Amino acid sequence: MRLLRYGIKGQEKPAILDEKDQVRDLSSIISDIDSTTLNFALINKLQQLDLSTLPIVQNPHPIAACIGKVGKFICIGLNYKEHAKETGAKIPQEPIIFNKWTSAISGANDDVLLPRGSTHTDWEVELGVVIGKAGKYIAQDEALSYVAGYCVVNDISEREYQSHRGGTWDKGKGCDTFGPIGPWLVTYDEIADPQKLELWLEVDGKRYQHGNTDDMIFSVKQLISYVSQFMSLQPGDIISTGTPSGVGLGIKPDPIFLKAGQIMRLGIEKLGIQQQRVISED
Repeated sequence: MRLLRYGIKGQEKPAILDEKDQVRDLSSIISDIDSTTLNFALINKLQQLDLSTLPIVQNPHPIAACIGKVGKFICIGLNYKEHAKETGAKIPQEPIIFNKWTSAISGANDDVLLPRGSTHTDWEVELGVVIGKAGKYIAQDEALSYVAGYCVVNDISEREYQSHRGGTWDKGKGCDTFGPIGPWLVTYDEIADPQKLELWLEVDGKRYQHGNTDDMIFSVKQLISYVSQFMSLQPGDIISTGTPSGVGLGIKPDPIFLKAGQIMRLGIEKLGIQQQRVISED
């Protein structure tokens, strides 16, 4: 199933795509698709629905973040072998964990704001994993049973803030609008193997990133298990699993960074496409 939310911020409504890609409203079934409603009982219930009985949404605009009331937005750094190479970093021996603040979350097609004074804002297409039930100290062989679904994430990053302003990576990762998610939350049963998905990103029509999740250093199940050793995971939590090579920082000899007026377009096989316009807060 492809679940989504639509409507202006604070008034989002839940919906589902039918087999003809028509948006069907779910308001008669659930109040929202968020951390308070998302669970496997809900997924099972929705799987039994006759979607033709649900009202068609003629103009589902804007498409909102695919899940609301996210508790934790956990990210993994340098998790693709080719990306680690392009940045000159050593292959991590353990997953690198950082956070995006939930205030960074935005819709898949919302504008991306360059922070005041930003000169090094970069792109990163990533596979997002959405947790569907609470867990802690999760075993690897059980980890995928905690996944409600998957989504596209653009882990937008201000590299100067991230690496040259002291402290941890977080300050360069969590600016407002730096976490577009969606357009859909694709339920776990639609993705047979999360380690066999193509992902890509373009800026102004030029393709910079094109990789596959089989290049991950730590797999989805390894990441879920690892993260759960340090914190409990709750329904609606997102783990963004790292980006393939082709980021602006890695371009040689001169890195390229985003400028106001540019358009990012990115997607993951079976999970949909995002498109964002870059605008300046200055």
